[in-house]
Amino acid sequence: MAKRVKKQISVEKALAAASRRARKQHYVLRLCVAGATPRSAAAIKNVTELCEQHLKGRYRLDIVDIYQNPILAVGEGVLAVPTLVKKLPLPLRRLIGDMSDVEQVLVGLDVKKR
Repeated sequence: MAKRVKKQISVEKALAAASRRARKQHYVLRLCVAGATPRSAAAIKNVTELCEQHLKGRYRLDIVDIYQNPILAVGEGVLAVPTLVKKLPLPLRRLIGDMSDVEQVLVGLDVKKR
């Protein structure tokens, strides 16, 4: 019985440590948009607000206009725009749309659990 309690405590400590590390992780994001369309503008606004609210001081956001730099979009494997690419922390993720569903974006970025 004592051994089981000890294992449970060590698991709880490991989970707490993992949670602290996750809060300190730096995010590298790239948002690919198509010019100054309303959908692109909405995606830029939504992602910027989301990052400032949930990742303040822990992110780098690059915004790429695929009309001005199509090679970057091809390199990222972007098939539709707007697309948000989470490069770090791994795993790599791609989210498509105007990013208006904050909960879904947070789950997609692994900031929040399902």
